[in-house]
Amino acid sequence: MELYHFSKDSGKKITQFNSDFTMSRIVQTDKPAHIGCMHLEENGVVGYHQAVVPQLLIIIKGEGDVRSKDEEYIKVQAGDAVFWEKGEWHETKTASGLTAIVIESDELKPSLFMRKK
Repeated sequence: MELYHFSKDSGKKITQFNSDFTMSRIVQTDKPAHIGCMHLEENGVVGYHQAVVPQLLIIIKGEGDVRSKDEEYIKVQAGDAVFWEKGEWHETKTASGLTAIVIESDELKPSLFMRKK
């Protein structure tokens, strides 16, 4: 398991075309990718299982706890991203609820764009 951060302070100021915003890049793939939005309510859980393909969990709202093969949970919150390799055992849970974007692809290299937490 690898932890990343994609907050505003890790982004790049964009001014082209009279723009005024900050872009925090996350990932780029050459192979097909499945992208979804996961909504976990209070006491929600994504049960302990193996990742079928490399998987990136991007927390956009709320907070929770994640773990890989170790029993120790790590706190995550909005602005954090968690990466699991194919075959890696993992679990996500939340007491208060969280919303996350999930990107799954045979080719994910978040370290190219995001800084480790």
